[in-house]
Amino acid sequence: MRLVPLLFAAALGGCASQSALPPAVPAAPVPLEAVLQKQIFQMKPAEAGRYIAWVHAQEPDLRKRIAAIGRKNLGQPYLLNLLGEFPFEVHDDLPLFSLERSDCVVFAEHTYAMALSRSWEEFFWMLQRIRYRDGVIGVATRNHYTETDWNVANNWLVTDVSAALAGANGPSYELRIDRARFLKTRHNTERDIPVETSRQHYVPRDQVAALAAQLQEGDFVNVISTRDGAHWASHVGLVVLGPNGERHFLHSQEPKVREETFESFIARAAEREARNAREGKNGQHLAGFKFLRLNDNIVVPPMAPQPRPGT
Repeated sequence: MRLVPLLFAAALGGCASQSALPPAVPAAPVPLEAVLQKQIFQMKPAEAGRYIAWVHAQEPDLRKRIAAIGRKNLGQPYLLNLLGEFPFEVHDDLPLFSLERSDCVVFAEHTYAMALSRSWEEFFWMLQRIRYRDGVIGVATRNHYTETDWNVANNWLVTDVSAALAGANGPSYELRIDRARFLKTRHNTERDIPVETSRQHYVPRDQVAALAAQLQEGDFVNVISTRDGAHWASHVGLVVLGPNGERHFLHSQEPKVREETFESFIARAAEREARNAREGKNGQHLAGFKFLRLNDNIVVPPMAPQPRPGT
């Protein structure tokens, strides 16, 4: 037995060498057939890595791979604001990834990252490249604002085609972003960042049906809401093709990831707005959608060097 030498070493004030311990025996991998029976949110990271490698080999078309991976998470429970920078930063204890749950942004980011990867390690790298400006991990470099952070920082992946789809007379709104105030009030982080204003174009809700045929599988969707004259991207998701080529909206929304037609999503919004009106609530209204086309020739930019903290 090894117990006596270890106790003897401790009694002498020494410490036992790791070589004196029996080697850890890695758990036997779950058979691929069993992994493929699970949804992604039911997988452990090692199993998700095996699935990522398998789906990349099985489906060479990126658009179809995005749809397959997104559907592999149908039913994933919804939880808002579930990711952060822990343990890289300790302003909160929220982790850098989640398989068990998603919110709308987490679902889209994880789906894109898996579709662009061949392994768990590549997925985790790709996820941070998508989540953060230039891939530099930090609360101040996270793509918090959809229109002015996420869409812009990921223009290597998607291109905003909303203005072209809506036409010359399409609607737009001015967006004012105060990142310094947001970081201070929400994350207790001080940064000297000037206020940014931009003009954002979108497709009105009543024009989506006429334009749906121009959407492509894998495109990124921003749901534009309005309240008291203000407009903002309140929700995101992905375009996928239905069995007859119809355009569906695949997204994470309370209580779980779902796939539905745009007509269904718009109808549910109309029902919610009517209910709020009956109850005298000043709720948000669905104004329309921004659509971002998945780029045909994607070249993933390298990560920027992670700066030394405090510099």
